[in-house]
Amino acid sequence: MATRPPPELVLVSGMSGAGRSSAADVLEDLGWFVVDNLPPELLPTIVKLVAGGERAVSKIAVVVDVRSGSFFPALQGALEALRARGLRPMLLYLEANDDVLVRRYESVRRPHPLQGEEGRVLDGIAREREVLRELRADADLVIDTSNLNVHQLTAKIVNAFGGADDQILQATIMSFGYKYGIPVDADHVVDCRFLPNPHWVPRLRGQSGLDTDVREYVLKQDDALPFLDQYENLISLLARGYLREGKRFVTIAVGCTGGKHRSVAMAEELGARLRTHGIGNLVQHRDLGRE
Repeated sequence: MATRPPPELVLVSGMSGAGRSSAADVLEDLGWFVVDNLPPELLPTIVKLVAGGERAVSKIAVVVDVRSGSFFPALQGALEALRARGLRPMLLYLEANDDVLVRRYESVRRPHPLQGEEGRVLDGIAREREVLRELRADADLVIDTSNLNVHQLTAKIVNAFGGADDQILQATIMSFGYKYGIPVDADHVVDCRFLPNPHWVPRLRGQSGLDTDVREYVLKQDDALPFLDQYENLISLLARGYLREGKRFVTIAVGCTGGKHRSVAMAEELGARLRTHGIGNLVQHRDLGRE
């Protein structure tokens, strides 16, 4: 009898309120067998149950529950047991800013699971960040959902887990405006503020980097194409090393002042160039449309 290959295993964790359940729903829609809010001690048992037998599944996603009293030690023990069986789980970590998490809890009028009887939501958030600090450092993919709607989060999950070849680096290229802050989940930050700003050209001010006139204006600047040439080669070089080291996801944040003109045009062009190198990518514009 042929030996069945080990299942793919994704652990979904991160801050409560950051979108773990939404991520689990997307994975389920993609054909993953999803177990939600599982105490980490039960992880090896549930994997053994659903990966064995006649109706074994090949893709398992588990949302691990931070409410366990010894969350991190229990999870570390579970991961060691899985690795001893030849499994290499991928860890997806979801996070968001404190103010965003507070607003989300206030909107549903529910307490944070770690805030205690007399604590505030912020107290629970602080405790949870401390509990998850080491786990975040070990994550394979970190997604900051502070500025993502459910559709944008879905696109990121689909881009990461939608059946892409494991030997292809998957990049999220996100334009942003520095005045709104650098994306916290960025692996690389590209600063496009060295290019002339179309905002100061009256006929271009109301347009964006998605419009042909703005794109042509940005890319015709003396330093734009040489910069893209060199950065394209750099990412192509890094891709080989990332894959060799088991890192399959990278977030490249491309910024300008407001995230409307230069960063948008450069992000679109960079995405098109990286696809010619076999690097899969999803181009997003975080701050496009903001005042």
